[in-house]
Amino acid sequence: MGKIPDVEKETSDLHVTKDHAVVIVGGGFAGVAVAKRLGRAGVDVLLLDQNSYHQFQPLLYQVATSQIAVSTVARPLRSILRREREHVSIRAARVDAIDAANKTVTTVDGLTYRGRFLVVASGAEPNFFNTPGAEEHAYPLYSIDDATRLSSALLGALERASATRDASNEQAKLAVAVVGAGPNGVETAGAIAENIRYVVAKYHSERFAAESCEVHLVDMVDTVLPPFSKASQKYTRTQLENLGVHLHLGSAVSSVSATEITLADGTTITAGIVIWAGGLKASHLLGPAGFTTGRGGRVDVNPDLTVQGFPGVYVLGDTANITDAKGRGLPQLGSVAKQSGNWAAKNIQAELCGKPRSDFEFLDMGYMAMIGRGKSVAELTPRRYQLQGPLAFLAWLGVHVMLLSGWQQKIGAVVSWFRDYLSRSRPQVVVHQPEVYEQTRRHGPTTEPGGPTGD
Repeated sequence: MGKIPDVEKETSDLHVTKDHAVVIVGGGFAGVAVAKRLGRAGVDVLLLDQNSYHQFQPLLYQVATSQIAVSTVARPLRSILRREREHVSIRAARVDAIDAANKTVTTVDGLTYRGRFLVVASGAEPNFFNTPGAEEHAYPLYSIDDATRLSSALLGALERASATRDASNEQAKLAVAVVGAGPNGVETAGAIAENIRYVVAKYHSERFAAESCEVHLVDMVDTVLPPFSKASQKYTRTQLENLGVHLHLGSAVSSVSATEITLADGTTITAGIVIWAGGLKASHLLGPAGFTTGRGGRVDVNPDLTVQGFPGVYVLGDTANITDAKGRGLPQLGSVAKQSGNWAAKNIQAELCGKPRSDFEFLDMGYMAMIGRGKSVAELTPRRYQLQGPLAFLAWLGVHVMLLSGWQQKIGAVVSWFRDYLSRSRPQVVVHQPEVYEQTRRHGPTTEPGGPTGD
């Protein structure tokens, strides 16, 4: 490709520590893909993320339900980009502000970085839709911290319910409500229900597991898995009900408290733990950065993934509203983020060499969701070839192994799934955060402000 020219220095009253050819905000699928491809091409890249590791978000619910270990979904960014370390710098810092016009990024420690190109892939945040009590009492599931916090809360609530029942209180229950019947909510509800039926019984009495635990799945739409076909929706609904999940569809959540949720139709559901899978919104950094935001608070990007009015700025992944060749909006999936990252890197390389950019071409692999052990749905390729049951389960396993970063993570996931499928044992069941365990005993999660983690 040839030597990349040095970035031209510009006079500015900003405190810029160093200029780079490319500054990337977010170490998720999109940001890592950009950094890896450009680093291999010899481009000077700075990657900023609040964490020093990449987190595999599609499997966070399995961390929360103790199916896989944290190390399976977390991999150090410096390990992922070790072959590109000569050209890719990594800084673990929380981003405080982005200036899209000047292509600068300022971190909370007051340092500012500028790039000839700016790539914003800062991920998303839970969208509670201003539901009273949701942000205070519900558990989101979008980061490793979220997953370990929820894992500890579930274990704490289970121990509390078990101890109360041992004290001859027959009314003691572990009640969990999952808000959102999309793929994330369905997978989470199915995993928890399966735990109660098959795993908890190994560690507690079977009678306690069967009679004293409830899982509810709630959504304002009247079906599960809205993007899927009616056949997949019907299969999913049947499998969830077979696992004992109580479905409450067609009515929105109007409020959440420490002990229950209330629906718009007046229904009240007792739930000591509420898991929020009801939607995401783009990072709060986008509006102040100067971008005009659209659906979901995301930035509407051009077909080549740049932003109108901001030369040299790319917005990717969960931060962007990306369309396909037919103008249809693409979903917020890891495959979209990863492919958009590779395409943006390709366009940046073209610009650096004085060549024109090209429009993003998305390779549609389809949709899939796992409901439980050997029970999945998959609709593959743009033709939406439908699979259900064990074949869909194998397809789900194959795709997720392919997307995982690193052989250690891939092998760890396969070993965990194989052991879980054969024995239903969970050797990684531990309380990760004792303070959350204690907090759950008093009913209610702890909440901390989030930041961009990438997607």
